[in-house]
Amino acid sequence: MFWDRVAGIYDIFVNVINSKTHRALCKEAESLFDKKDRVLECACGTGMLTEVIASECMELAATDYSSEMLKRARKKCRRFGNIRFEKVSILDLPYPDSSFDKVVAANVIHLLDEPYKALSELDRVCCRDGMIIIPTYINKTEKGRTSGFAKTVGKAGADFKRQFTFRSYQDFFKEAGYKNVSYKLIDGRIPCALAIIKKL
Repeated sequence: MFWDRVAGIYDIFVNVINSKTHRALCKEAESLFDKKDRVLECACGTGMLTEVIASECMELAATDYSSEMLKRARKKCRRFGNIRFEKVSILDLPYPDSSFDKVVAANVIHLLDEPYKALSELDRVCCRDGMIIIPTYINKTEKGRTSGFAKTVGKAGADFKRQFTFRSYQDFFKEAGYKNVSYKLIDGRIPCALAIIKKL
């Protein structure tokens, strides 16, 4: 699997290549959680957001489909006692309905063959009055040009299924029927769009 192969170098992308975006995203994320929250994080990767979330919430289920990514995240977050790590597919979450106060899925929607199925699963396990938090890379300009980085990573095997602009990202959620969504564009070498759905 591509993500198992790149797990050992992924933090170079996070901490060097796209550090501006990731620092800003982490800062935004800090304010979204409180000490009573039960949180699910899908596609936790090597644990960039996992550290932020764990420091702010009561308990966190950090999941990924890549065993190697989970191994890195476990090591990075070993000082936290409120995280359980699990290998889980975002398309088939093994949790009861309404299990979590906040649900996070960062930088994974654009990689999925069935993104709306994933969104449905995130919605299912999120409590009423909860929050679904979905940051996603913006790999296309409004003029329709794909970023050079996205092209390179795609050729290496990342296999992007969608390449969002900020506008088409908002349209993605509208097409799913969501109205109570706020958006923020986080600037950087590879920008990130942050979508926050308040579940009513």
